[in-house]
Amino acid sequence: MNSVLTVGSIALDSVQTPFGKVEGVLGGSATYFAVSAKFFAKVNLVSVIGTDFPKRYMNMLKRLGINLDGVEQKNGRSFRWKARYDYDLNSAETLSAELNIFSNFFPKIPNNFRNSRFVFLGNINPEIQGFILRQVNSTYLVACDTMNHWIEKQRNQLMHLLKKVDIFMLNDSEARELSEETNLLKAAKFLLLAGPKLIIIKKGEHGVLSFSKNFSFYTSAYLLERINDPTGAGDTFAGGFMGYLASKDRINEINIKKAVVYGSIMASFAVEDFSVNRLLEIGRRDIEKRYRAFRRLTKF
Repeated sequence: MNSVLTVGSIALDSVQTPFGKVEGVLGGSATYFAVSAKFFAKVNLVSVIGTDFPKRYMNMLKRLGINLDGVEQKNGRSFRWKARYDYDLNSAETLSAELNIFSNFFPKIPNNFRNSRFVFLGNINPEIQGFILRQVNSTYLVACDTMNHWIEKQRNQLMHLLKKVDIFMLNDSEARELSEETNLLKAAKFLLLAGPKLIIIKKGEHGVLSFSKNFSFYTSAYLLERINDPTGAGDTFAGGFMGYLASKDRINEINIKKAVVYGSIMASFAVEDFSVNRLLEIGRRDIEKRYRAFRRLTKF
């Protein structure tokens, strides 16, 4: 089985939505990615935590089979994020973001992780994303995410990084900002010229757009009656997407489209509860059941 290397944040989140409130729960981009991807592939996780990080969360990640050899523990407080959502769950109001020990995080990739064929770079500083790539060996597929902060503060470094990645994931507002195009098709064409072979534009409850030089693909989001917390949905999507591709022998158009659907399905589970709680309740049968329902939903 192929392994997937993910580098990003492990955090303690405090989130309030119209449907509930939680304090200091497990969060972070690498966490959501890893818990999602582990349903399909082996996951190697690189991140950093502080001395205040609850041991029960690390023990839980270990029980899930996620390799934590790359998680450093440093003196100080862990990354903490506090946010609030109103009924428009597509955007969070960040109340505070305490980077703490994560502000000086320069990932050291363990030797036993350096041959990971699939690599996902969470939405951290693009210079650090490049630093990570220089530490890994013969990768087969590299994907990265970003956020508007890096687009605004380090656009040149981000554009340089895109020459080295195969798949670039971002949301619709980030695609427009980086490309300086209002039309998402034009934005995708601009980004493809920057180097990646595949552009994935996430549109939250409105689905996902995928573009390559040879095909384009749109899929809706899975219809849900209950959404409690959209935090981590994008990273959960990325985990399902990359995990599914890592489970296949070939990367082709069919498997990419299926990976997009599986990513969307994993995200649909994640938003049904706070933190990664819902992802801890499901198994492959639940995923395949929702996959079959998704096929019926989208068949024309």
